[in-house]
Amino acid sequence: MKVVSVVSAKGGVGKSTVSANLAAALQQQGHTVLAIDLDPQNGLRYHFTLEPSSMAGLVQAPQDADAWRALIRPTESGVALIPYGDCTEPERQAFEAELRTDASWLISRLRDLELGHGVVVVIDTPPGPSAYMTQALTAASLAVAVVLPDAGSYATLPQLNTLISTYCEGRDNFSGYGFVVNQVDQGQQLSKDITQVLRTTFQDRMAGLVHLDQSLSEALAHGKNIFQYRPHSVSARDLVACAQWVAQRLDL
Repeated sequence: MKVVSVVSAKGGVGKSTVSANLAAALQQQGHTVLAIDLDPQNGLRYHFTLEPSSMAGLVQAPQDADAWRALIRPTESGVALIPYGDCTEPERQAFEAELRTDASWLISRLRDLELGHGVVVVIDTPPGPSAYMTQALTAASLAVAVVLPDAGSYATLPQLNTLISTYCEGRDNFSGYGFVVNQVDQGQQLSKDITQVLRTTFQDRMAGLVHLDQSLSEALAHGKNIFQYRPHSVSARDLVACAQWVAQRLDL
C-alpha cells in the first residue's frame, strides 16, 4: 500500500478537484485506488457521484476492522471511496479530538483495511494546518501540495515545507513530496510569470501543471471525473502527467 496525501496551505486552490482526478488518473493507469476524504466539507464524493443522500464515513469510523472496511464505497469510475461522512457539529468536534489525541489513528485504520502492496490510497485534506493534515502527512508515502500561480500561494511555500518536513521527512517509508500548480492560465502574463518562478523554485519537485479548464468544473457538475467527462481535454492530459510523476516517485 502506498499513501498519497494531497495538501494545501490555503483554501480555494482546487485541492479536492486535484485529489479526485489524480486518483482517477492513477486508476486509469491500471492501479487499484482508494480515495479517502479527510476533509470535513465532505465534498470528495461529488466528484464520483451525484447521490445527495447522507452516508456514514470516517467521522463515524468504528474501531472494528470489518466495520471499517464496510465504509469503502465502490464508484462508477473504478476508484473506491471512503467519504468523510455526514455528521453533527458535536460528532465532528469529538472526531477531531480523537485525531489530536491519537497521532497514529489514520495509520492504524489503514493497516486494519489490509489493502495489499499494490493499492494506492489518495487522501484529500482540508486547507491549512489541522489535525487532519497532521494525520495525513504522518501516514504519507508521498505528499502532493496544490498551489495556484499567484502571490498568495507563493507566500505559503515556507509553511508547507515546514509542515511536510515536520511530519514526513526522516521516515524510511517516505518517498518525498511534490507540487501541483493548478489553474494555470496561459492567457494571463502574471500566471505565466509566477508559474515560471514556481518551476525554478520546485525543480524536480514539480509534480505537474494543471491548466485552467472549464471541463473540470463541468465534470464536477455532472458527478464525474475528467476522464469520464472529457478524457481528451487539456486538464485530463495534465493530470495524467501528474499521475505519472506520482507513480514514478512511488516506484509503482
